[in-house]
Amino acid sequence: MKKIVCTVLSLLLCLSLFSCKNTTELKNEKYTEMVIDAFDTVTTVIAFDSSKDSFDSHFSQFKQDLEQYDKLFSIYKEYDGITNLYEINAKAKDSPVKADKEIIELLKFGVDCYSKTNGAVNICMGSVLKLWHDAREVSLDDPTKAYIPDEKALSEAAKHTDINNLVIDEEASTVFFKDGEMSLDVGAIAKGYTAQKIADKIKADGVWKDFVISLGGNVVASGYKSRYNATNWNIEIENPSGEETFEVLSVTDKSVVTSGDYQRYFTVDGKTYCHIIDPKTNMPANNFKSVSIVCDDSALADALSTALFILSRDEGMKLIESLDGVEAMWADAKLNKTYSSGFGNYILK
Repeated sequence: MKKIVCTVLSLLLCLSLFSCKNTTELKNEKYTEMVIDAFDTVTTVIAFDSSKDSFDSHFSQFKQDLEQYDKLFSIYKEYDGITNLYEINAKAKDSPVKADKEIIELLKFGVDCYSKTNGAVNICMGSVLKLWHDAREVSLDDPTKAYIPDEKALSEAAKHTDINNLVIDEEASTVFFKDGEMSLDVGAIAKGYTAQKIADKIKADGVWKDFVISLGGNVVASGYKSRYNATNWNIEIENPSGEETFEVLSVTDKSVVTSGDYQRYFTVDGKTYCHIIDPKTNMPANNFKSVSIVCDDSALADALSTALFILSRDEGMKLIESLDGVEAMWADAKLNKTYSSGFGNYILK
C-alpha cells in the first residue's frame, strides 16, 4: 500500500509539474480525490468541474460505482444481496449460477484475452494463484514463516485451469464449471476493465470531459489537462528501482498500464517472488522488471501488460505489433528499455 500511495503522489506531482497553465485560467477548476480501499489499492481521480460541490457530487457517484465493481469482482469475500465471483467460485461447480451482466461481460473478455495472448492470461488459474496468494500473505505477515508453494501442489492445482471448462451462457446469464476444482481469478484484468467501464460511463453521461483515473496504476486519461490550450495529460511511469522518473508519456484519450515485479512481491531465503505467475511454469515470471502498455482501452492494456511480462520479448513484440493502436515498453533486469515501433510517439519530448 505504501508503494501504491507513493506512486499516486508521484502521479499527482508529475501532473502538477508539467501543467502549462494555472487552473484559474480555465473555465473549470481542477479537483482531486482518492478512494483508499476498493480493489485493495488506491484510486485517484483528477477532473475539471464547474465547482467543488459539483465535483463532490460526481465523485460520490464515481466512488459508488467503483465500490460496486469491487464487490462484484471480489474472489475473497461475499456480500449480502450480491452474486459475485466469490459466490460463483463456491457454487458454479454444482450447477449454473445466475450472474450479473457485468460479470458475464468481464468473463467473456477474459476468454478473449486467453485467445489473444496464447494462454498467457488465463482467468481460470484460480487454483494455482490461490496457492501463491496464500504463501504471499503468510510470508508478508510473518517473514519467519515465509515459504513458496510446494511444486507437487502447484502441478496438481494446474490440472484444474483449463479455460474450456468454463461455461458462460450469455443468454441465460449463467456461469458453470465443468471441472469442480476449477476457480476464477480475474486479477489480470479486473482493475483495467473497471477503470475503462467507469470512464466510459463518465463520458457517456457528460459528467466530465477532461479527467484522469488511476486505479492502482491502471491509468485512463480523457481529454486534456488544460482546455485553455488543449495540452495533453502527462503520465509518469514509475522506475522499478524507485529512483528518478523512468519515463513520462504525453497522452489524451488513452490508457497507460504497467505491470512490474516491484509492485507485489514477497521474499523467501533472500529471493523475491512477484505476483505475476507464468501459466506454463506455475512460477512467478522473471523475464522483466516492468512492462508498460499504451492503448485506447484500459481493460486490454491491463491484460497485455500481464501477458507481455510473462512472454519472451520476441513473443511480446510480435503480439503488440499485430495489434492496431497498441504500444509497449519493456524494462529488463538492468532497466534497459525496449520500445515497440510507435511507443516513442508518446514519450514527452
